[in-house]
Amino acid sequence: MTMDRTLAWAATASVALVLAWSAIAPYDRATWFMEVLPVLLAAPVLFLTARRFPLTTLLYALIWLHCLVLILGGTYTYARVPLGFWLQDILGTERNPYDKIGHFMQGLVPALLAREILLRTGQVAGRRMAGFLALCVALSVSAVYELLEWWAALAMGEGADEFLGTQGDEWDTQSDIFLALIGAASAVLLLRRLHDRQIEKMRKTP
Repeated sequence: MTMDRTLAWAATASVALVLAWSAIAPYDRATWFMEVLPVLLAAPVLFLTARRFPLTTLLYALIWLHCLVLILGGTYTYARVPLGFWLQDILGTERNPYDKIGHFMQGLVPALLAREILLRTGQVAGRRMAGFLALCVALSVSAVYELLEWWAALAMGEGADEFLGTQGDEWDTQSDIFLALIGAASAVLLLRRLHDRQIEKMRKTP
């Protein structure tokens, strides 16, 4: 089940508009660029593969949502996103928790993408193995991102504070990876039936 063309163009246009808006006056230009870079890299890949290997509607929708999360985080920096302050008041946390949404999505989307590729290309025969490998891929992506944050801290010194967004949390790296694990597990366990149905419909569609 692939995304309707009109819906696909609407999703693309919405991301492009939000990205253009965010580029006008971000809180920190360097942080903005580093945070939206995954969006800038993923967009051409999605366009180039849309005909040859279209993804399920579910996956496209989650990628769209992830793009918006990244763009907002880059615009305000993760420690200053207004939605995060609203969540902070509701949850009673000591810090703006918006970056945890980003890391949850960082686990959920790569896991579902890996699962779809593994199942549709026949790389694995069983769905359990596909789920396990999807978790491994998501955790690998999260670990690599944390390494990039570490390298940014070494290269930029105090200038990397906005990009890191630790907000004084000494366990920020561990909690980031844990949230990515929760996101990946949610993709594999909670979304698998819907995902399987859409994959099956794609197989039946010429």
